[in-house]
Amino acid sequence: MQPPAGSQVSRVPAQRAPSDQLPPAAPTPAPQPPRRRMRTVLTVVAGVLALLCLGGVAAGYVLYNRAAAPDRSAPDVAVASYIQSFLSDRNDARANVFACQGGADLDDLRLFRDDLTGREERFNTKISTSWEGFAVQQQGDFANVEVDIVISAFVDGISQSDRQRWRFEMRHQDGWRVCKAARA
Repeated sequence: MQPPAGSQVSRVPAQRAPSDQLPPAAPTPAPQPPRRRMRTVLTVVAGVLALLCLGGVAAGYVLYNRAAAPDRSAPDVAVASYIQSFLSDRNDARANVFACQGGADLDDLRLFRDDLTGREERFNTKISTSWEGFAVQQQGDFANVEVDIVISAFVDGISQSDRQRWRFEMRHQDGWRVCKAARA
């Protein structure tokens, strides 16, 4: 309703509220509480650490497999590893890694090792084995390796040694493997 004419109210200029006179201000974002920021930072750091740990585990697994895998890259390398495992270390499980899968004829070499073990007990000494003079003949996935096996021992303070030539028949089955061993 309008004020009556001549009243004092009509002569007073209309006053506006201060909010009407100023341009609208951009809304300011409410500051995040410190807990929420800290939680976000911790979540990001935990995620990065988890990824680094998984990467480290994967790298460790690959490096371990490369270091622990038997070297069957060449016939003479496989024979040397087999002799080391079977005769020197006398570790049948490790030697089997270098033997043919399904039907290796290694009885002659087993008899040779049993003879060495019997001599050690009889003469109360340790017999050591070494090998040298590899001769490799390879045709495709088959190879023959001849090697001198040297057995040495100290008996009653006297050094004794013997040299025997052995022939190993090899086959490539996921790397070179020993399939037969016999004296040459």
